[in-house]
Formats: sequence, structure tokens, C-alpha cells
Amino acid sequence: MTRKVMVITGGSRGIGAATAQLAATRDYAVCISYVRNRDAADEVVRAIENSGGEAIAVQADVSSQEDVIKLFEAADNTLGTVDALVNNAGILEHQMRVEDMDAGRLARIFATNVTGSFLCAREAVRRMSTARGGKGGGIVNVSSIAARLGAPGEYVDYAASKAAIDAMTIGLAQEVAAEGIRVNAVRPGVIYTEIHASGGEPGRVDRVKDAVPMKRGGDAVEVANAILWLLSDQASYTTGSFINVTGGR
Repeated sequence: MTRKVMVITGGSRGIGAATAQLAATRDYAVCISYVRNRDAADEVVRAIENSGGEAIAVQADVSSQEDVIKLFEAADNTLGTVDALVNNAGILEHQMRVEDMDAGRLARIFATNVTGSFLCAREAVRRMSTARGGKGGGIVNVSSIAARLGAPGEYVDYAASKAAIDAMTIGLAQEVAAEGIRVNAVRPGVIYTEIHASGGEPGRVDRVKDAVPMKRGGDAVEVANAILWLLSDQASYTTGSFINVTGGR
């Protein structure tokens, strides 16, 4: 059976890595992007190849238009035309109140989380749209429940960037619905990934998990399962929709 091709941004760790490895078991050839951690990206690729799958890793900063173009061209040239995009790459910075944030921090957050997702979606649509000769496809944006909760006292800028992704998901879904492309999003809650360390609190999930109705943090594979469902034929009439993977928040 011919494998479909999936691009996953930020695929070297956390939700991206879990999604890549799960996708490989669902007959996807996978192209993951990474910014700095080549070793982690190569480890994901090796794990997929050792299980009989096909994967490549491409160094690409999604906030760079040139890097995004390079990423998709690498997928085209090595794996084939992209069928699915997972806009997963995202950053946050140290916990801080809005009154202490500077323009540089805001620019970094929005360049990666928002501009990067738009640029990747643009390249995917150009390849997938039946209006451009494509065969359709699916896009899943990784948002966050922070978009609904606001992350006060910690990451209001991150939450705002994810709210932008929610709006993008709704608008783009309607824009390309008649062109064979479905666009959906997942909103993870508190998930055990390395992103919390970059925010200055590696143990954040354990600190806040009692506020979650299910009284636990989530695993990256639980988010990956939702992503793969949204990209599957089982979700063929689902677009512009959101799955909250949040333990009930």
C-alpha cells in the first residue's frame, strides 16, 4: 500500500515525536522538523525506521519563510506530495506577568507559534488544494487549552498566540473546505512534555494536575491519538473543529 506523507513541525520531542511515531504505524511516511536538537530528531527517525516505517528529519525554523519552503521541498523530494500537516511547533518563555514582558519576547512567541503555523499551512494548501491540482488532505493545528483559559500570571502571550491559532483554524477550514482540505485543531491541557522546562518549571504538570477534573496530567500519545483521528477517514465530515485533550478542563 502506498504510504501517505505527513509533515510534523517540532517533531523531535513531546507531542510531535509521539505523533510521528504513531503516524508511522498508520502508513504515513513522516517528515519532522527540528530547530536545534538534531540528535533527538534522528532518534525519532531511527525509531520509526526500526519499526519498518519511513521518516526524515529536516532542520527548519518555522518562523523563517525560507526554512518552511525548504522543509516542504525536502518532503516533496524525498517522500512525495504532502497529504497531512501537523502544525505542532511552538514555544513559550519563562513564566511572567504581562507588565514585565518586552517586545522581543512577544515577537519570538508570535513568530514561531502564529507566523510559523500560517507559513506551513500556506505551503500545505498550495500542494493539497484541488483548485491547484492537488488531491486534498488534512491539517491539524496544535493549539492549547490556554487559548480558552488565558494562562494568567504565567503565559498570557502564549495563550494569546494559541487563540490566534484557534481563529486561523476556523477561518482556514472554511476557506479550503470545498478544495478537499480539512482543517482542525487539538487543544492539549497539561501534558507531560519538555515544554514546561523552557517555561522555567519542569514540574509544572504535577503542581497543577489537581485542578484537572481527572486529577492527572496527560501523555503526549493521548494528544497524538486525537491528531491521528482528525486526519483519518473516520473524521471525513469534520472540519473547523476542536478536540480538547485536557482531562476535563
